[in-house]
Amino acid sequence: MITALHNLQIISEGSIIPGKAVLITGHSITAIVDDHTIPLHTQKVDLHGAYLAPGLIDLQIYGSGGKLFAGTPEVDALERMENDLLNQGTTGFFATIGTNTNEIVEKGIESAKIYREQCKGNFWGLHLEGPYLNPAKKGAHPANLIKKGTLAEVKGWVEKAEGVIKMLTIAPELQDQEVIDYLHHQGIIISSGHSNATYAEGKLFLNKPIPAVTHLFNAMPQMHHREPGYIPAIFEEKPYTSIVADGIHVDFAMVRLAKRELGDKLFLITDAVTAATEGTYQHQFTGDRYVMPDGTLSGSCLTMLKAVENCVKHVGIDLGEAINMASLYPAQLAAIHKKGKIVAGCDADMIVFNADYEVLGTVFKGDYLTKST
Repeated sequence: MITALHNLQIISEGSIIPGKAVLITGHSITAIVDDHTIPLHTQKVDLHGAYLAPGLIDLQIYGSGGKLFAGTPEVDALERMENDLLNQGTTGFFATIGTNTNEIVEKGIESAKIYREQCKGNFWGLHLEGPYLNPAKKGAHPANLIKKGTLAEVKGWVEKAEGVIKMLTIAPELQDQEVIDYLHHQGIIISSGHSNATYAEGKLFLNKPIPAVTHLFNAMPQMHHREPGYIPAIFEEKPYTSIVADGIHVDFAMVRLAKRELGDKLFLITDAVTAATEGTYQHQFTGDRYVMPDGTLSGSCLTMLKAVENCVKHVGIDLGEAINMASLYPAQLAAIHKKGKIVAGCDADMIVFNADYEVLGTVFKGDYLTKST
């Protein structure tokens, strides 16, 4: 059976296209046709003029709905995150664990391996943010658990994970080259974060081979006219770079600057957490942000669509390009080439939302899931 989504505005690869219909067979987009040329014997779904965009992709999220996977890395926390994110139009994500004990990291790896076999399919794997960071830029990460990576430990985790570790945030300036080379050869995305790298150090390792930077401006040295620091190196080398566009972690003026400098390499993450009263990360919600018990700013309360909305309303980025930042560019970094755009041959994973940035439904594996309340 062919399904036709029609009476909509397609957002794909930076463009907004009205008057078209999207044809779906099975899990794939098979064609984009004029609305008035939908084939006979097609099941039609009228989207009443709403926006249809590629499913959103969040490569850094810690928990949802009162279950902090990063602190208590259990299978049911992954299930809660997956269901909540599908409801929000996010059709791909990396569940993230921050700097923690080996016991927590290894429990997270085992839970992820179990859930990978039973998930709906928008759980893509793990992002380990730490523990191989620079304590000088620890942010909300506990200094006593930050350490230098060893090849033996890294290999042990990667082999135990059996492919479920997809991304690792490290401070490259403190790591041995053999660790970086091993991760690179394993196909794991290495991202520089919580780093105190100098301008010169950044020029040496960005894209050589480190392809990404974690949450631009947060937990890294500030620019100075006599000591330029790491940020100008990022702007010059242009790795894929994530940013938390909530106006709290990063002022919108700085998001605007980053977009001018990085163009199609700047992508959105939520860095979202949920409240927790136990474990290493006891996030407390204060009305518009999460903080640690000592008041240190921690994760966000963003959704991916809210980040898109902020980029349009407060940064001045066109809607089509803001969607690219939340879908196409993270898909490119993750090397998942059938995601992030609405074209024939791509996976039928999409978000439906209105002009008020309210999610109306999610198309996932070709099925239209109306938003649950």
